[in-house]
Amino acid sequence: MKNNVMSNSPLGGDQRLPLYQQLRDDLARRIAAGEWLPDEAIPTEAEIKTAYNIAIGTVRKAVDALVAEGLLERSQGKGTFVRRPRFDASLFRFFRFQNAAGEKIRPKSRILARTVEYPAQVIATSLGLGARVKAIRLLRLRVVENEPFLIEEIWLPRARFSALLDLALEDFGDLLYPLYESRCKQVVASAQETLTVELASPPFTDYLKVPPSTPLVVIERIAYGYDKQPLEWRASRGAAERFKYHVDIR
Repeated sequence: MKNNVMSNSPLGGDQRLPLYQQLRDDLARRIAAGEWLPDEAIPTEAEIKTAYNIAIGTVRKAVDALVAEGLLERSQGKGTFVRRPRFDASLFRFFRFQNAAGEKIRPKSRILARTVEYPAQVIATSLGLGARVKAIRLLRLRVVENEPFLIEEIWLPRARFSALLDLALEDFGDLLYPLYESRCKQVVASAQETLTVELASPPFTDYLKVPPSTPLVVIERIAYGYDKQPLEWRASRGAAERFKYHVDIR
């Protein structure tokens, strides 16, 4: 449903909640269902008011809640849009992707393997998969100026991402999340990341071309859709000597 059209939309859900919360939940449900796509404007507050037959102040409070949660973002003079997070920026926050001249560059990616197998229990639990349910496993190498930089193990629920099984490995490209959206209609809206350190052992020593026991930083990510359902489990490993952490505190 596009931003200039909105049918009468009675609220469902838990009637015990405040009205603005019921509206917030219904708008979030519709975003998760793909009625408004990332970077697309939602209806105006006046249109939402008319469609739901509720006060403009209630509408504004519901939209404010979605903006605060990061599902929506306002653009002055243009409207309110479904927010598309920029997840690759997190890796730039943790690792120095630079060429010999010190210029920041985007790493190239290559899928080394794609299999369908049973994930470890901790991964299955993170993805909300039942016992003995197979998932898609991707092994991806990221390189900078032809040198290995990161090795990534990625697990995806097969039911949501089966379209990737028919895609040639060389056609995956450098960025996966746009591919998830275009091929599988799965939009990553948020993620949780955990950082740990381990000593390199095979096969990661071979992939990264580092000696055994080299300190590696491991970034484990669980990515979620707008409906808060887990879409991806990922572990990215890179040499600790290339790791940095930067944060602005205001």
